This record gives sequence, structure tokens and C-alpha cells, in this order.
Amino acid sequence: MHVDTKPFEPKIVAFMCNWCTYGAADLAGVSRLPYPQNIRPIRVMCSATISPHHILRAFQSGADGVFIGGCHIGDCHYIKGNYMTIKRVAFMEDLLNWFGLEGRLHLEWISSAEAQKFVDVIRRFTEKIRALGPNPIPALLKTPKAIWNGADDEGHCANVA
Repeated sequence: MHVDTKPFEPKIVAFMCNWCTYGAADLAGVSRLPYPQNIRPIRVMCSATISPHHILRAFQSGADGVFIGGCHIGDCHYIKGNYMTIKRVAFMEDLLNWFGLEGRLHLEWISSAEAQKFVDVIRRFTEKIRALGPNPIPALLKTPKAIWNGADDEGHCANVA
């Protein structure tokens, strides 16, 4: 029997504001500052455009952590975007805690000139997720069909009356 001995490497979805955090990530790359390759960057126009659906879908799809990076408070190009993000992330943290995913969502304000801060934050968050281990949700979604009352492998119920 073959046992996989590869160490766990987390998959982190990183939603980054176009104007600030994405610029910091770009500057880190241009400056050749090394940071973990575990993130999958997604550029958004504003951190406020990230809905709870996007966060939940990332975890459902197998992400071990979700990072949200936006402009510093008062520097949002859309005036109050990051205030909406604060409320949304606070709500999502409570919801994720209820699901047993505490500590897997991280919000940080990083300006486009803060490449080193970006690197440090990504490094710390990656280590935190590595210590937490894999996201348990995908394994839970593969529960036996009997529990799902006739669901197929993707969780769709065929015989719903």
C-alpha cells in the first residue's frame, strides 16, 4: 500500500483590491521579494465587491484559506468600500467559526507601496493555514450517499418530491 508522504501545502484564495493590495503584490514580484506560492490571486476592483458567496464558494471548492486585501481605511477609491468589507468579513468570520473554519479568513489593509508588508502578511497567513491543516469541508461533502438520501457524487438529489 502506497502512503503519500508529501507535506501539506495550503491553497489560499487571495482576493486583492486592484488599487492597493494587488499593486503591492505586483511590486513584491517586480522587487523579487520571495513569498509563498500558495496563493491564487484574484484581482477585484474593490474589496467591497467580494460577497459572502465568493468566500463560501472558495472554501467549498477546496481552498484552505481565504485572504482579502484592500486599501487602508480612508484611502478607498470608492470612498466607503472598505467599511462595507469590515462588516462583511466580521459576519463571515462568525459564520465560518460556526462551520469549524475559524482562523481561515484574513482581512488586511495593504497599500500599493507596501510590498514588504504584503510579503510578511502572506507568509504569516500561509504558516497559520499550514498549522491548521486542510480545509475539512471537501471531505464532508463526500459523505456517503445514504446520508444525502440518494444524492449523486456531486451532492445533487435525484429523487426530490
